[in-house]
Amino acid sequence: MKIQGKMFLGLALFILIIAITYGVWSKEPVGTTALVLAFGLSVMIGFYLAFTARRVDALAQDNKEADVADEAGEVGFFSPHSWQPLSLAIGGAFAFMGVVFGWWLLFFSAPLLLIGLFGWVFEYYRGENRTQ
Repeated sequence: MKIQGKMFLGLALFILIIAITYGVWSKEPVGTTALVLAFGLSVMIGFYLAFTARRVDALAQDNKEADVADEAGEVGFFSPHSWQPLSLAIGGAFAFMGVVFGWWLLFFSAPLLLIGLFGWVFEYYRGENRTQ
C-alpha cells in the first residue's frame, strides 16, 4: 500500500502542476476547477493509502523480492446463484433510458432498482441461508 500511496501523491502533484499551467494559460474556469478537484481527490486517496499502510502489515507488493503467488489466497465470497444483479442491471438500464427518452421511465425503474438492491443486501438473511 505504500507504493500506491506514493503513486497517488505523485499523480496529485502532477495534476496540480497541470491545473496551475492550464489555469494561467487558458483562463478557463471550468477546466481549471475540474483539474483542482482531481488534484483533491488524488490527495485524499494517496493520503488514505499512505495512512493505512502504516497500520497494516507489509503486503507482497511492498516487497521487491516477492512473487505474484505470495498474495494468493481467498479473495472473498461471491454469491454463485444470485439473480439480484440482473434486477439491478435492468432497473439501471431503464433509469438511464429515462434520462434519454423521458423521466416517466424512472417510475418503472425505481421498483426494479429497490427490489434488486434490497434483495442483494438481505439475500443471506432469509430462508435456508439465514444465520442464527
